Amino acid sequence: MVRLFHKQIGNRRFPRRAWRLPGWIPGGALVLGVSLSVWAASFTASLDRPTVLAGEPVGLTLTFDGVTLSSSPRLPAIPGIQVLPGMQSGINRSVGPDGQASTVQTFKFTLMPSEPGEFTIPAFEIELNGQHLSSLPLSLTVLREDPSAPPAEMANQAAFLWPAWPQREVYVNETVILELRLYVHGGVSRIGDFQFPPFNVDGITAGNLIQGERFQRRVGGTTYSVYPLQVVLTPHRPGRQVIGPLSGSLVLNPRDPFDWFFRRSAPQSVTLELPRHELQVLPLPTNNVPASFNGAVGQFELTVSAGPTNVAVGDPITVKVQISGRGAWEWLSLPEQPGWKDFTVYPATARLETTDALGIQGTKYFEQVVAPQSAAVQALPALEFSFFDPQQREYRTLRHPATPLVVRPTAAATPVIAASQSGGAEAPPPTQDIVGLKQRLGTVAAIQPPLARQPWFWGLNSLPVLGWILACVWRRRREALANNPRLRRRRQVAQIVNDGVEELRQLAAQNQAEAFFARLFHLLQEQIGERLNLPASAITEVVVDERLKPAGLPDAACAALHELFQSCNLARYAPVHSSQALAAFIPRLEAVILQLRRFEP
Repeated sequence: MVRLFHKQIGNRRFPRRAWRLPGWIPGGALVLGVSLSVWAASFTASLDRPTVLAGEPVGLTLTFDGVTLSSSPRLPAIPGIQVLPGMQSGINRSVGPDGQASTVQTFKFTLMPSEPGEFTIPAFEIELNGQHLSSLPLSLTVLREDPSAPPAEMANQAAFLWPAWPQREVYVNETVILELRLYVHGGVSRIGDFQFPPFNVDGITAGNLIQGERFQRRVGGTTYSVYPLQVVLTPHRPGRQVIGPLSGSLVLNPRDPFDWFFRRSAPQSVTLELPRHELQVLPLPTNNVPASFNGAVGQFELTVSAGPTNVAVGDPITVKVQISGRGAWEWLSLPEQPGWKDFTVYPATARLETTDALGIQGTKYFEQVVAPQSAAVQALPALEFSFFDPQQREYRTLRHPATPLVVRPTAAATPVIAASQSGGAEAPPPTQDIVGLKQRLGTVAAIQPPLARQPWFWGLNSLPVLGWILACVWRRRREALANNPRLRRRRQVAQIVNDGVEELRQLAAQNQAEAFFARLFHLLQEQIGERLNLPASAITEVVVDERLKPAGLPDAACAALHELFQSCNLARYAPVHSSQALAAFIPRLEAVILQLRRFEP
């Protein structure tokens, strides 16, 4: 059975109105089914944004690397936060360069905080066959209103950039997140070609711009889509550091290759301005600095293990140190341990695994090999790690207690005297230590020409391009027809007339005079109505002299139309009984239809 439960957080201060999961929630609140392949597995939890407004959704993502869950997890109740329905999940399987297959499974929940405050989502932990996988605790700040909201007069712009500067002073080597919020008007369909210069500031190291999840905000009553762009700033020099001004650009409604022939708006380029800002950087305090402090700034936790603990003098002992938390990892290294004077200390190796896109939250793994120098050593002394906590504005020291050891003395070396070979037998010849890898080449086959030189390869790859071109042409014609009602009616009437002429031939052969002239009259109405853009039911013989003749229809065509209309009227009183007489009207109708189609009123 595998259980996912909340890990308790000890000795942690919470601000006013802080919320934690209640202690009555059972440890098995999240019960998961997990496959048997869990070696080299990891589990992380992350939030889309650390700060939201009350009533604004935020995503919580659980990522399982190397563990496949057979059922979706269920989050326990969190006071003040509602878990919305519609959990999303996905599995990504890949094979690395070494041939090892990896599986990453994600579950994304949508949380809706209902009231402002500081919320702490404790760490989750997995137990499976004695293996423990845990995530880091998450902090969520819920505000009643956005202190970095742009003024209402910005609502007249199609797009603009608004920074959310840090609200307090920062310390040297402290990582701070600068969020640049790109506001795009709700009427903009697409954006593209975002250009922004890098942050080149003396005394400050800046990371890359990382885009977060899009959300919506209202500015002066207008709804905007907000694209958060976060960059990590790490100051290295105390004093006032100036950031900006910087200028970038963005294209609104860029051209899409799939809808170039029916676009409704033209591209528009806008300039994005980042104003000048001064960041006050404080030096680290010089009083009460621990002896084991070597420059780490942030919030960290320490885990240490050592083994083997039963060794001989000079045997290696691997000390594994795991430092997890949030901070500037490039300044974090394993401090020297003065208490290890009775050990031979070898250089440590380090490995970093980050759990967020910005690279400031994660775990750094150290492996330190030490060897006891005498049998009098009874324990590996305590390991200390100190750092400066900018939130609490004080130094903190984490200490792992001493590890008991059993150190045996080294066994005395027994001299070995090789017996000399005397007399008879000669020494065997030395064996050959270098041999050929392959003496015979085996079957030799001719190398086929590359695919790029074979015609069928290019023909096969051109099929998708040809299909895309045909689809674009077909779509363009369909859109053109949908936007032109006259063209649609012209094609429809042409089909009606063609089918009607065939029907007239059948009626003439069957000598059905009444139906013949009724169909003939209807075809004249359809064709004349299409030319004059009038309903077919409104067409009579009167329109020939009132509309067609003044519009320029030849007199011969007008006379022929009069004759056909009069024949349809006379057929009611003096019907024609001969099939040959009925068939004689069809060529006259076809001639009139041809003249009407060439006629443009």
